[in-house]
Amino acid sequence: MIDYTMNDGHTIPAVGYGVFLMSPAEVEAHLPEAIEAGYRHIDTANAYFNEKAVGRVVKRSGIDRSEFFITSKLFPQDYGHEDCGKAIDATLRRLDTDYLDLLLLHQPYGRYTEAWKTMEDAVAAGKVRSIGLSNFSQAKAQEVLDVASITPAVLQVEMHPYWNQHEMKAFLKDRNVTFEAWYPLGHGDAKLMAEPVFAELAEKYGKSPAQIILRWHLEEGNVVFPKTLNPAHMAANIDIFDFALAADEVARINSLPQKAYYTVTDEPPTFVLQHNDWDAQE
Repeated sequence: MIDYTMNDGHTIPAVGYGVFLMSPAEVEAHLPEAIEAGYRHIDTANAYFNEKAVGRVVKRSGIDRSEFFITSKLFPQDYGHEDCGKAIDATLRRLDTDYLDLLLLHQPYGRYTEAWKTMEDAVAAGKVRSIGLSNFSQAKAQEVLDVASITPAVLQVEMHPYWNQHEMKAFLKDRNVTFEAWYPLGHGDAKLMAEPVFAELAEKYGKSPAQIILRWHLEEGNVVFPKTLNPAHMAANIDIFDFALAADEVARINSLPQKAYYTVTDEPPTFVLQHNDWDAQE
């Protein structure tokens, strides 16, 4: 496993285990398998309704909390200053931890600049070590940058060979923001996996097409969360540190046509406007 150093001086593991769309029971069944395979970076969120299960698994692992890197995310319903402070404390309680390694604003809607200042307060209080954004456009990220005393350490966005986010990276280059990829393998798109470049490089390096894509992410400096409930795939997804792609191979992958699978709209979708009780989880 390798770590990147973020712009605030903290380090972050390059490969993590995301628990999106996993029930608490699935987290308790499969997160221990990921930890056994060697994962220490865990990515959850208030809106995943499984933070309590993540906290239980981490406690039961017998591994010191300091060896884990735990990320969670706040939802727009809690972006007001007072609500945001309460939401941070509630997140820590659900995860049964004294601090978060990384806290993100999950969606770019509502009072996010106000929430950013509250997250800065949480950093000063020692409740959170690093803070960042998720799914923010250039324009909305700039709104945060305009009020920020702490520059976002991370931007988590859709990212894969069909959507390499080079335009967004150029926008944030001077800020040295670390990019995290969701849909790192293209949302299971068989067309992406069937691109000839991945088959050719897989044969050359003795790896699978998925491992070539994950290695491309590392060459690009991305943090990745390849989702799987299969222990064999968990192991394969971190068996990517014994080879490197050449610059021309990375360039060839980056020449693939670009398209996103998901559109982050300017106006909030219905699911963002719903009010949720994050404690209503097992």
